[in-house]
Amino acid sequence: MPEYICVTCGTEYPESASPPEHCLICEDERQYIGANGQQWTTLETLQGDHRNTIRVYEPNLLGIGTEPKFAIGQRALIVQSTGGNILWDCMTLLDESTIAAVTNLGGISAIAISHPHYYSTMVTWAHAFDAPIYLHAADRQHVMRPDSSIHFWEGETKLLGGGITLINTGGHFAGGTVLHWAQGAEGRGALLSGDIVNVVQDRRYVSFMYSYPNQIPLSARAIRRIVASLEPFEFERIYSAWWDTITPKNGKEAVRFSAGRYIKAIEGTLIS
Repeated sequence: MPEYICVTCGTEYPESASPPEHCLICEDERQYIGANGQQWTTLETLQGDHRNTIRVYEPNLLGIGTEPKFAIGQRALIVQSTGGNILWDCMTLLDESTIAAVTNLGGISAIAISHPHYYSTMVTWAHAFDAPIYLHAADRQHVMRPDSSIHFWEGETKLLGGGITLINTGGHFAGGTVLHWAQGAEGRGALLSGDIVNVVQDRRYVSFMYSYPNQIPLSARAIRRIVASLEPFEFERIYSAWWDTITPKNGKEAVRFSAGRYIKAIEGTLIS
């Protein structure tokens, strides 16, 4: 039996003889059901008309993205560290050519994901590379395909080794997580943030939202928590969720400034 995949968000569900009646990820107010209603596909179907590409961002950091765009359209990242390769965030398509390419890069030692919108086919990826998945326990209820490869962590940080730390910032989801890579950006530090900390069109700045598609803002308290959780970490560069959403320099200052501007806007003190 196939594992059906939601066309709108790319989330994979447990195998079943027929598609599920609902996608609980899309029915949550942070996401949405497509204009044509709930639709489903399978990985086999997706493999027939989509492909993945791999690009090098900087030494020991690569991106993997699907063409043409599928579902939310995020790309994943691979961090090559002394502790093994980490797959950060996930995207739905996995095929034999991708498995071969990633294996040639050294495989995957662990998978870590920022929030439920990017869980996608994480279990299929974990099985393909015999890798554990690390998710924050606060988002346990949003796992649609339970599996023994999933490990829930608690608290504010989790060390993965090789200079890599997972940080629970909250925000978009209670378990919202970013990855700090100490060796990134030529040793000045990089933040891999999904859209928990989202690089915007003016790449010098970032934004923070409870729901991006439905344009629901976060509270000032949630923003202050994000900034405080990142304060102990140095980072020059920010890699958000899509190919070109990168703040190349002054990343930590970009977070501080953008948070201050955001709080002024929602509290009504930003001059217009």
